[in-house]
Amino acid sequence: MTEVHGRVWRSGKPVDGFAFSDISDCLADDDTLVWADIYDPDHDALTALAEELGLNLWAVEDATAPKERAKATVYSTHTFFTVYAVQCLTLPSDDDVASTLARHRISAFVLPRGLITVRLPPVEGGDPNFGIDQVSQRFDELGGQEHGVGALVHGLLDVVVDGHFDAVQALDDDIESLEDELFADDGPRRGLQRRTFRYRKDLVELRRVVLPMREVVSAVKSRRLDSKTAPELDPLYDDLYDHVLRASEWTESLRDMVTTVFETNLSLQDARLNTVMKKLTSWAAIIAVPTAVTGFFGQNVEYPGFSTVAGFIVSSAVIMLLVAALYIGFKRRDWL
Repeated sequence: MTEVHGRVWRSGKPVDGFAFSDISDCLADDDTLVWADIYDPDHDALTALAEELGLNLWAVEDATAPKERAKATVYSTHTFFTVYAVQCLTLPSDDDVASTLARHRISAFVLPRGLITVRLPPVEGGDPNFGIDQVSQRFDELGGQEHGVGALVHGLLDVVVDGHFDAVQALDDDIESLEDELFADDGPRRGLQRRTFRYRKDLVELRRVVLPMREVVSAVKSRRLDSKTAPELDPLYDDLYDHVLRASEWTESLRDMVTTVFETNLSLQDARLNTVMKKLTSWAAIIAVPTAVTGFFGQNVEYPGFSTVAGFIVSSAVIMLLVAALYIGFKRRDWL
């Protein structure tokens, strides 16, 4: 079901009573700034709005098309971009399969005096309004309408990038916990291999979201430099771009880390198996000695000491000496 929310600022002050039907009138007023947020949009209504505002129809199709990648496109009258906000989910302790991340797709049309965001329901679950309320808050913190629509776009992208940082930090902590489990005295708990694959899959999905953000922020920043509007926001966009680069580099390093965890776990499993095999082989050799000696003395043939106490004592001494020699030898080689 389509939900529409928004805010209007006129002469630098917020105005109550936002109406979806008044968007075009607000955008036509030089002293007005409008932000319209459309959740789960109706395609026909969105197309009609696009025709009224002169938005590119292919961009409208991209805003509602499934599985669209994060990207940015600059048109003559507006800029269109698609990004993904990421939310960390809390899963049951016994769930080693479900994803720990929920992606929220946000498409935006940046106009000279307005911003129209189009959000689709998250497929993986999570709060449908995740992070969207923070956009207005950060816009107000920057001074509101004083810096124009650039401050509103910066607030949106800043919230998205901060969500990426939170997701990367959460995955980093989870992967470090896997490393601690690997070298625990009692060994890793059950399901470590599945959890490793889950984090690896989450990192692949996060990488697809984080890496294209460089293109998005760069395109928005370049369009701002061309328009020469609110130059005081340029350092903020530079800082935002730096955060995007850091998130990308962090994601790449985590991919290497989770691969190392996976390979180390296999190596440790081989090492544990070798230790078990050495112990089993050692005890089998030790047990074979009394079996061989008693089997020899149990033959139905006469030999020195047959049916005498001396023969029993000699056989027992031979068993004890050989067993002790084998035990000491294996112990020195760390097989026992």
